[in-house]
Amino acid sequence: MQVVVIYGQSHKGSTYHIAHSLASKLGGNTTEFFLPRDFGEFCVGCNTCFNETEKKCPHYAKLEPLTRAMDAADVIILASPVYVYHATGAMKAFLDHYGYRWMVHSPDASMFTKQAVCVCTAAGAGMRSTLKDMADSLFFWGCAKVYKYGIGVAAVDWQGVSDKKKAAIDKRTTTLARKLASREGRAKPGLKTRAVFFAMHLMQRKGFNPRDVEHWKRHGWTEGVRPWRAM
Repeated sequence: MQVVVIYGQSHKGSTYHIAHSLASKLGGNTTEFFLPRDFGEFCVGCNTCFNETEKKCPHYAKLEPLTRAMDAADVIILASPVYVYHATGAMKAFLDHYGYRWMVHSPDASMFTKQAVCVCTAAGAGMRSTLKDMADSLFFWGCAKVYKYGIGVAAVDWQGVSDKKKAAIDKRTTTLARKLASREGRAKPGLKTRAVFFAMHLMQRKGFNPRDVEHWKRHGWTEGVRPWRAM
């Protein structure tokens, strides 16, 4: 199993330890990236990725190793601590660069058979909105199955987390790892994802963005081809 973990922070706190533990339990090969250390550029809103190609993005070369790792992965883990009730700015800046991959535009076919996990921690609250920040992108990329795990650790670092909470975290990540392993190679998108894809396939038959229309027609998606069947 190929696993990629993208952390919304560069330090190794509670969020890191939980996501890293989950990835370790999955076995296989794991690639990790830390934001903003490994990518910290802000989208400049040039729209080139939407109108022409993402390869003309001024940050394409810096982003390519992360993109390549996600495309090769069976499981994508996005992990971010809660910063003012949301994902970190570094995580948001990273996700902003993939707007062109949302289903309304030019999604990547490989995403429709991948599994993904959103992980977040907070000293207190804000997990729901932080998980949504990351899960929205995973869903609209077309990921077949998206899990969420957020927990208030009542501490500002991993050393301060109680043994009781660590035991609960270990139990939860073990359960998640088993679920992910059980669907390895068999992940298919759910009804909601298929419904959005169907709506987009109707829209792209005429479309309004030539780049997106060409992308959908080239893959046969405006007709009967579906990425979760073709992979």
